[in-house]
Amino acid sequence: MTTSTRARSRGEQGVVSVASARVGGPAVLRVGGASFRVRRRAVLVGMALLLLLLVAGVLSLSLGSPCVAPADVLRSVSGAGTPYDLVVLHLRLPRLVLAALAGAAFGVAGTLIQSVARNPLASPDVIGVTQGAGLAATVALTGGAAAILVAPAALLGGLVAAVLVFALGARHGLAAQRFVLAGVAVAFAFRALTEVVMLAADPIDGLRAQIWLIGTLAGKGWTEAGWIGVTLALLLPVLAWAGWALHSTALDDDTARGIGLRPVARRVGLAATGVTIAATVTAQVGAVDFVALVAPQVARRLVRAERPPLLCTALLGALLLVLADLAGRRLFAPTQLPAGVLTAAIGGPYLMFLLLRGRRS
Repeated sequence: MTTSTRARSRGEQGVVSVASARVGGPAVLRVGGASFRVRRRAVLVGMALLLLLLVAGVLSLSLGSPCVAPADVLRSVSGAGTPYDLVVLHLRLPRLVLAALAGAAFGVAGTLIQSVARNPLASPDVIGVTQGAGLAATVALTGGAAAILVAPAALLGGLVAAVLVFALGARHGLAAQRFVLAGVAVAFAFRALTEVVMLAADPIDGLRAQIWLIGTLAGKGWTEAGWIGVTLALLLPVLAWAGWALHSTALDDDTARGIGLRPVARRVGLAATGVTIAATVTAQVGAVDFVALVAPQVARRLVRAERPPLLCTALLGALLLVLADLAGRRLFAPTQLPAGVLTAAIGGPYLMFLLLRGRRS
């Protein structure tokens, strides 16, 4: 059964129309002379994920010592003023915002990298970006560097790792398999160097580095969230282009060139954007593994699309990290587990699921 619907609204700037060829099918949004294809299922999944994220955020602000009623949380956030403003607004809200931004950024980075690699197992923690950041942070933490220099060192290390991956995988137009293999090789090399540095370091400094390598949001807040937010804001035009460019990543090079595209330039641009975001987030929150691996593929299955949807993946990544941080704070309270431990607990079984599913296929 098919239906046709069309809604138009005329304004001073042009015509906006929405058309759908069939119920539940993709809709075409026209704004003036531009057209955008919108999947109805992606919109519904995005709205559901946003609602779940809001619920998880309220729970994160409510649960703890002391426990704050959800109604008081909403009043504090809205500015109405409650006796719990200090707890909600100054202790828990910064950490919640950081978890949401970091998770969303990891999700976006994972989507871009997996789309370029054409491999659901590719992510920043697989292709060496996380390991490069970890090595640089470990050197800074064990070498007596000031705490303020750890994040810049980690960012530099992640970018250096990305440059090495690009240099090793640049032959044959940054071919997908070569890109992944180069990343795995760089990851193993940097991980081995990290272990050497930690073994040679003072035990106290080595423990600090180990905690950073696991990935934790404890003791972090607005400053780290600000760096991630500014990075995403500056890259927003690039991300808008990436959302459109992702549609061509499944095409082979000859087909892409035949329709007037530049596949190599697109792959380099998407991969560079992904590793920049991943390095920035890792520098702020540590090596929180598996969010960038899991979020894109789960979002793709929820939307039932050929490639991971960028916005839904960002929402799912934010939801995963918010829930992981909440579980880490409350499961063994008053002892707090780093968020990276919980994301690894999620990502490990999911990675095995992907491997087993690929074997059956």
